[in-house]
Amino acid sequence: MESPLNCTSSDFEQAALAKFRSLVSFLPQDSKIFREPWGRSTVLCLDFANCPHLSNVNQEQATMLSQAIFKLGLANSIIFRMGSKIVGWQEVKP
Repeated sequence: MESPLNCTSSDFEQAALAKFRSLVSFLPQDSKIFREPWGRSTVLCLDFANCPHLSNVNQEQATMLSQAIFKLGLANSIIFRMGSKIVGWQEVKP
């Protein structure tokens, strides 16, 4: 196992996203999850391009996503994508 002192920010990012995925296990495994800067903010992108038939997120699931993102301090907003096309946006609320 790698020493915590030898971890990079990329390692931390991947660990945080893996923890997020474990908290919101209803997301399809084929979906891509990544963070990207938007101006002075960071957004969490959920890309359903590989699983378009599973892209509908209901209000309860959106609340769970928001809570998990807030808990882990990952982003200020969620963007739902189908490849390069943005199909939804939600602000992260505690």
